[in-house]
Amino acid sequence: MSSIPKELRFTADHEWVRESNDPQVVDVGITDYAQGELGDVVFVELPKAGATYAQKAVFGTIEAVKAVSELYAPVAGTVLETNKALEHDPALVNRDPYGQGWMIKVKLKNAKELEGLLRADAYAKHIGE
Repeated sequence: MSSIPKELRFTADHEWVRESNDPQVVDVGITDYAQGELGDVVFVELPKAGATYAQKAVFGTIEAVKAVSELYAPVAGTVLETNKALEHDPALVNRDPYGQGWMIKVKLKNAKELEGLLRADAYAKHIGE
């Protein structure tokens, strides 16, 4: 059974969003379920700070032993920071997907988009748990 923190929001594509102390800034990563389906993550390609994305646009890729998958922006906004630790240790996504395995920090273009994301119970139902 996958870990699904109650305080996060989720997409049907298995990205998560964590609100920060700044209501305009969120952290983004992939879910425990997604990393489990991918298997051992060997490479993560993330955008540079300053890149802007529309909601659902591809913002990077994640490569595992089994497959390469695209990463989709759960919200529109501007990348403020990427997780540099993933360059040297992409397996952080496997070990701690909701903590040290975060991917990008985003300044929201429209905070109302958060309301359209799945809550933990809806995401659990989506993945069949």
